[in-house]
Amino acid sequence: MSHPVIKAEGLSKRYVSYASEMQRFAAWFGLNSKPKNEFWAVSNVSFEIPAGQSLALVGLNGAGKSTLLKMIAKTVIPTTGAVHITGRVSAILELGLGFNSDFTGRENIYNSGGMMGYSPEELKDLIKPIEDFAELGPFFDKPLRQYSSGMYARLAFSLATATRPDVLIIDEVLSVGDTYFQHKSFARIKEFRKAGTSIIMVSHSKESVQELCERAILLEGGKILQDGPPSQVFDYYNAMIADREAATISVNKLDNNTVQTVSGSGAATLQTLHLENKKGQIIEQAETGDAVKLVAKISVESDIAELVFGFQIKDRLGQIIYGTNTHLKDCLIKNAKTGDQYSIALAFNNHLGVGSYSVSTGLHSGPTHIEENYEWKDLALVFTVGNAHHEHFVGSTWLNGAFTIDKTNS
Repeated sequence: MSHPVIKAEGLSKRYVSYASEMQRFAAWFGLNSKPKNEFWAVSNVSFEIPAGQSLALVGLNGAGKSTLLKMIAKTVIPTTGAVHITGRVSAILELGLGFNSDFTGRENIYNSGGMMGYSPEELKDLIKPIEDFAELGPFFDKPLRQYSSGMYARLAFSLATATRPDVLIIDEVLSVGDTYFQHKSFARIKEFRKAGTSIIMVSHSKESVQELCERAILLEGGKILQDGPPSQVFDYYNAMIADREAATISVNKLDNNTVQTVSGSGAATLQTLHLENKKGQIIEQAETGDAVKLVAKISVESDIAELVFGFQIKDRLGQIIYGTNTHLKDCLIKNAKTGDQYSIALAFNNHLGVGSYSVSTGLHSGPTHIEENYEWKDLALVFTVGNAHHEHFVGSTWLNGAFTIDKTNS
């Protein structure tokens, strides 16, 4: 593993409130002044990021993600611990941070760029590429108070990425603005990553994280709860969201060394899950275009007024390719009793492309497993898809398209 470009050691951040301003003033000078309330936003967090690695910080609101990111960017001073960073850092934090709303976009580039360490000569060379990338048109020379949040994001990102940094820090800012600029920003980040930039970002978007990062850290209550591949971390994160009340989440290491997350009250459980071909034979590989059937056997452990079975098919990166459930298909199990067992089958034509896929299953009430989560199981089944019957194609989906060509010149 290459040397770390970011090393966080025992980072903690405490916020306090006092009964009076006099007590706060006394605390500044080290006098014994007990705070009225204290809150640890981040508590004893340590990790390293090697050169070239991309890391995402994920978690529920209030988990400490943005506070941790600001300590790494050194815009917030830690209460305890230290951060060591090698190389040039560029950070995109709160929209407009460091910008003056009375200055134009051009003036803000010179002003903020100078604070970032660029010389006037460097900024003179960079101003045109920044203007071109931001694509703000005449607004580039108008005051920022006339900007929308999307325009702020364009200006901030264009300045922060005017040259390739050794470390790029991003806090949700890419979720603001139009889809076109988001794609453009992702393309630039990917270029930086390919060239060796280390990235640390906060995002609630599973798709963005899986597209940009090979590692994720899940924070809860200011502490690290999970640290691993994004697909594994998001499985646990989704289980937390679905099971916040019952708090029954288990993590199992499977025979192939992958990590399976299971959550839920246990009122209903999945017993077996397999894939069948059109002859009713259990298969581990399906061919593109073939008729297949997903068969689940479930057991009811407690009386349930409305039982729903759902599933998601994911690719090897954990991206959801397709998902549905019996509620959406208007095929509910009503008044399930303790001890009941059911076999549920879904037949479909396999239009998946060549590759490895996994199936996550859910047993719940209502349209989603957020309402009453009886059991959510990731990696309930893993299977592969081959292409023995059809023409070569790329991607995760076979559309069975056909070209037509008409000569149109007169």
